[in-house]
Amino acid sequence: MVDPITLLIMVLAIGIGGLLVSIGVHFVPVGGAPAAMAQATGIGTGTTMLAASAGFLGLISAGLVMEEMMIGKIEYASFVAAVGDGTLFSPAGIVANIGGIAMILAAGIIGAMLMMVILGGVSNILYVYGLGVPLVSAKVKYDPITGDRQDLYVTRGTEGHGTPTVALVSAVIGGILGGFGGSLIYLVFLAGGFSVAAAAIGAIGIFFVNSVLASYNITGTIEGFHDPKFKRWPRAFVASAIASIIIGVWVAAIIYMGVA
Repeated sequence: MVDPITLLIMVLAIGIGGLLVSIGVHFVPVGGAPAAMAQATGIGTGTTMLAASAGFLGLISAGLVMEEMMIGKIEYASFVAAVGDGTLFSPAGIVANIGGIAMILAAGIIGAMLMMVILGGVSNILYVYGLGVPLVSAKVKYDPITGDRQDLYVTRGTEGHGTPTVALVSAVIGGILGGFGGSLIYLVFLAGGFSVAAAAIGAIGIFFVNSVLASYNITGTIEGFHDPKFKRWPRAFVASAIASIIIGVWVAAIIYMGVA
């Protein structure tokens, strides 16, 4: 049976993971339908879809590394044993297996970052060479990263085009936060005795809850950390904290009853 302190740490880990997902979504340049028609800056789809695509690749990456550990290709016997007996998130388990936990989280981060770069980079190629529009933001006069002037190149009647440098950097930061949060939640489920499939489904579910809360907070499109809408993140922070902790308590109850 998992001890109360370990369960408390698991609840906190789910809460932290959910918060990272929620904040990470605010960094992602969501352009929606206007961006798909090169009439707004960002990637041409919705908030939840973008977050989910990055989250899925992050979970797959974390799952692959986890599988390599379980079958012994990556030798980390104490980590595998701690996942098996439910002590991974005990204070002693965390200290003893911090390297294995870091590997899983790093895999999730890399997967989510890759998806953000692919989505932003590939769509930029289409915008530049397919539609012939420059990659510019209408929210700032100068790109905060490169210092390049933006307003002179924004087509009249639009809100920018493609994913300029600052938006792409913001997307990568969003991938880091979302990948870290999603893989942390996934690891909690696995350490709680859930099967690989159930852990993935549970992590995706919590990921979606926080993505949707962030999406409601953003209400439409956002370019990234330089967008004025980014300042709304504290509201989503509170909502995601409450939602994630409540879900975490439910997950801890399931683990405690041994029905995972």
